[in-house]
Amino acid sequence: MSVAERKLREKEMIRKKIIDAALQLVKNEGWESLSIRKIADAIEYSAPVIYDHFANKEAILFEISQDGFKLLLSNIHKAISKKASPREELKALVDTYWKFALKNRSYFKLMFGVGMPCCGEGKMKTEFGALQDIIYEIIKKIIVEKKTNIESACYKTHAFWSAIHGFTSIMIARSADVPQTMNVSVLDQMVVNIIENL
Repeated sequence: MSVAERKLREKEMIRKKIIDAALQLVKNEGWESLSIRKIADAIEYSAPVIYDHFANKEAILFEISQDGFKLLLSNIHKAISKKASPREELKALVDTYWKFALKNRSYFKLMFGVGMPCCGEGKMKTEFGALQDIIYEIIKKIIVEKKTNIESACYKTHAFWSAIHGFTSIMIARSADVPQTMNVSVLDQMVVNIIENL
């Protein structure tokens, strides 16, 4: 291995350590308390080493949120690939989205700015657009099957996404108030009602 290759590998290892340490700190203390100093202490490097890899804390958060979207998209692709119809795909997508939010609350809150400022202000994550595209394509297939107005696919995608994401965000922020069985029942009924009205 050449010196250049070794340096690149070391740089990637430090970058990964920074991201891993940031995630661990968040799990222990929450996003609000994350700082460059705490990350540096956790990986036992000086703060300037962090700045060699990331311009600021915002850049670290943006990269972590992209990782969250990639994980969510991977889970959704696996879930919908096993389904035989667009209706089943849509239900699988919602189920996967809900389970992801519950299992990965820290990611979910950062990705969508639930209870905190969104990271990457002014930057549209391509992964976010990819998620919207998946929803749009499934809804479009259902509209074609039902022979309703295909021109409404964009509007109906936005309405669907707003309802599902809004409900999920509320439940993530207030999960202790409502039993999970009720949440799942409400979510399932929302999907049924939306499909009926596509």
